Amino acid sequence: MTIRKGYARNNIEVAVHFILCNFYEYFIYIDEYGGLMQKNILFLCTHNSARSQMAEGLLRSLMGDEYEAFSAGTKPGQVNSFVVRAMAEIGIDLSSHRSKHLNEFISQDFDYIVTVCDNAKEECPYFAGGKKVIHHSFPDPSAFQGTDDEIMSGVRSVRDEIKRWILDEFGGKR
Repeated sequence: MTIRKGYARNNIEVAVHFILCNFYEYFIYIDEYGGLMQKNILFLCTHNSARSQMAEGLLRSLMGDEYEAFSAGTKPGQVNSFVVRAMAEIGIDLSSHRSKHLNEFISQDFDYIVTVCDNAKEECPYFAGGKKVIHHSFPDPSAFQGTDDEIMSGVRSVRDEIKRWILDEFGGKR
């Protein structure tokens, strides 16, 4: 997806803008019309049912003007209903999301490949379309046990941890 925030008068103006933006260690891509282009991020976990889904939804909500977020799994399952509920509590609707296999994205290029669980890191150590790989493991909500309230409390905790990490990791790259 391309975001156009005005048009450059010529190629020199585009080049100067690109150089100035990169000076601050943040690569802003400029399309052929001088508009800003989003960076693509693929979040990977084993089942694409919880952590990667939350990361995708959070990044889209928090920084969707700068990043295009996707998620997939090495062995996709079903989106965790507790995750859908926890995300709805903060205004992010995952009810139409589905678990996707990473092969759906194998032909695409990504600025970042982010593994959010150790299994995905081990099963997918190399992704040809990824320019930079980041790993940060989060607790697995599907392993939580107890009452609905106890499980929801755990899911909320993971959701909030992912949110803090996304803001720290990608918020400073603006």
